[in-house]
Amino acid sequence: MAVNRIRGAFTAPRKGETFELRAGLVSQYAYERKESIQKTIMAMTLGKDVSSLFPDVLKNIATADLDQKKLVYLYLMNYAKSHPDLCILAVNTFVQDTEDPNPLIRALAIRTMGCIRVEKIVDYMEEPLRKTLRDESPYVRKTAAICVAKLFDLNPTLCLENGFLEALQEMIGDPNPMVVANSVTALAEISETSPETKALQITPNTLRKMLMALNECTEWGRVSVLTNLANYTPKDQKESENICERVVPQFQHINASVVLAAVKVVFLHMKYINPDMAKSYLKKMAPPLVTLVSSAPEVQYVALRNIDLLLQSQPNILDKELRVFFCKYNDPPYLKFQKLEIMVRIANDRNVDQLLAELKEYALDVDMDFVRRAVRAIGQTAIKIELTAEKCVATLLDLINTKVNYVVQEAIVVIKDIFRKYPGYEGIIPTLCQCIDELDEPDARGALIWIVGEYAEKISNAGDILDGFVDGFNEEFTQTQLQILTAVVKLFLKRPDKAQGLVQKVLKAATEDNDNPDIRDRAYVYWRLLSNTNDPNAPKNVVLSEKPPIVTTIHSLPPNLLEQLLGELSTLASVYHKPPEQFVGQGKYGADAVQKAAIEYDYPRLSKLAKVTNINA
Repeated sequence: MAVNRIRGAFTAPRKGETFELRAGLVSQYAYERKESIQKTIMAMTLGKDVSSLFPDVLKNIATADLDQKKLVYLYLMNYAKSHPDLCILAVNTFVQDTEDPNPLIRALAIRTMGCIRVEKIVDYMEEPLRKTLRDESPYVRKTAAICVAKLFDLNPTLCLENGFLEALQEMIGDPNPMVVANSVTALAEISETSPETKALQITPNTLRKMLMALNECTEWGRVSVLTNLANYTPKDQKESENICERVVPQFQHINASVVLAAVKVVFLHMKYINPDMAKSYLKKMAPPLVTLVSSAPEVQYVALRNIDLLLQSQPNILDKELRVFFCKYNDPPYLKFQKLEIMVRIANDRNVDQLLAELKEYALDVDMDFVRRAVRAIGQTAIKIELTAEKCVATLLDLINTKVNYVVQEAIVVIKDIFRKYPGYEGIIPTLCQCIDELDEPDARGALIWIVGEYAEKISNAGDILDGFVDGFNEEFTQTQLQILTAVVKLFLKRPDKAQGLVQKVLKAATEDNDNPDIRDRAYVYWRLLSNTNDPNAPKNVVLSEKPPIVTTIHSLPPNLLEQLLGELSTLASVYHKPPEQFVGQGKYGADAVQKAAIEYDYPRLSKLAKVTNINA
């Protein structure tokens, strides 16, 4: 062992991976150079820093091998910012490649020049970009169209002075649909970043070109065209009808993004067309939406979130498709939860029996969170459809009789809301009171206490029930303590002879033995109300006042926000159910934040500070 250690001390150190890659990059054999470039790109994609190889990789840029050229260009795009001066050395090759007989190489060259975000290379882009915008190959033209948007982002003044924006606007009339789609995409991007340019102005002629290109361009091209059609305000009803008619065939597309974008266009333009025609388009919208629910889980979720928005605006659009939203045993939890919300939204008199049977099955599932939401959905259905309230209450009682702890507790919380909507079900209160010992969650305990206080005059042993809660008052959660306070005061106001001592006991516990200011404040309010001799009816007017009726317990978005999100269908905003400004550019580590931090970072000041530090050292 000692001998091996001594030998190891005198052996030459192993060459590093970077050394081996550099040796391969300068090899005299072409196959070794290509293999080394591949290994360099592999290391780069794994997150390793191989920027020190920049000069050696750059030497391999002039090659007839298309695969090798692609790899070198990929490397240049990744490390151009760290070596802006060396990038200039590649310009001559880029310019030569834009005149290559092979359109793939011409497109590759102009795309790479656009992706190298270095100010120094901008001046060399003018002539190659002008040539490629007029190239005979549509593949090159469509690539150059996107390059104009990249150039505008880097240097807007240069882009405008050289007439690239006007050239891009003319390309919307190109005979090739891919070129049209990319031109629209680039102009839309420029319009979004700099609205004052008015880069994309849809005229009748432009609209006709976009609609003609729609059926022939790629999936991403279709999404771009459809997005801009959705944002377009038509001049008259006929124009809207024409747009809807041309877009409806996209409902049958295999790509979910295209389908959702088409739905968005038709949905937004329906308000401009004849109501009868709008109804027919709504019917045509249902089958593609149903098809999306059969996709992969991730696509399903996006579709379901968009469907949720559509249903809030048009509740009857999928009222015949309840079975499609039934949860499968292998659905992820996030899908099950979203499907439950949608099923409650489309519930009506015709399908409610089917829905209740399904929800009852879900309430016997092993997933505790899913069970709670299923029980909650039964209560939401009861409040939504008055005719089915009795069936819902019977279903909830069946679930309570299962004696499953979390099922019982959620059922009691739900029944509290049903009592507020339909006061005629007090007959089940004794059954609920038998479950007191099983309740250990604050929501469930608070719900039962509220029921006892609200219907104290109909419960013979209400005082005994509340007395048990008062004995353990200081051990309860805050929300439960507040309910106990209110329930005891209600009992006293309804049956003063039975609750005189109890109300004093709870008020004393709340004011003297409790540290929570909310509890103490409410107790003092009740104490002063009950001590008021000027107006004996004041306590009843306050504590026993008539409560506003519950209209619905289904969560819905505010109308203004819903209208905004309907304009954002098929985007991330429609999945988050939040306007874009709430999550775009707000992150600490997002791309926007990183770019902003880099721009604001004072490199010259830090460099000067570093030099001063070195001198002082």
